[in-house]
Amino acid sequence: MKQSSAMPLAQASLRFLIVLNWLFGAGILTLLMATVVAEQWTFTALGLPPSANVRPLMIGMRAIAVLGLVAIPLNRTVLSRLLAIVETVRSADPFVATNARRLQTIAWALLALQILSLVIGGIREAVSTPSHPLDLDAGISVSGWLAVILTFILARVFAAGTLMRNDLEGTV
Repeated sequence: MKQSSAMPLAQASLRFLIVLNWLFGAGILTLLMATVVAEQWTFTALGLPPSANVRPLMIGMRAIAVLGLVAIPLNRTVLSRLLAIVETVRSADPFVATNARRLQTIAWALLALQILSLVIGGIREAVSTPSHPLDLDAGISVSGWLAVILTFILARVFAAGTLMRNDLEGTV
């Protein structure tokens, strides 16, 4: 099987995204801690006058940050499993049971990320006001839900491909 020049690029990109994911996690944690340790400074930095009306917004933002931290290991799960799959493609042996399990794990992680997005969207709606809108891209993502479905299906395709390959090897 001829090697694709896209595989080394995919590997490098996935490794970069894994590091970037951890950096985003560190950034989210830093911002979360800033809202706890220096709440007044956070209000000022966001251009919000300290008042009772802003308190629910700050609580909602902290909850969203915590959920952002939950997303970090889920993203790492997706990226690291995908990197492992790319490595098997590079070695010209992608239809193995391990890849089917990896895809299944990716699908569950993507599902969890979509649920997190719904929860974050709900928090946004609950704490956002006309005077203090919270502008986040969260909630229902049609492409995200399609990715979940596609990944579950692809996991089954890989499992079936593995069985077919094993059957073929057994008849030769």
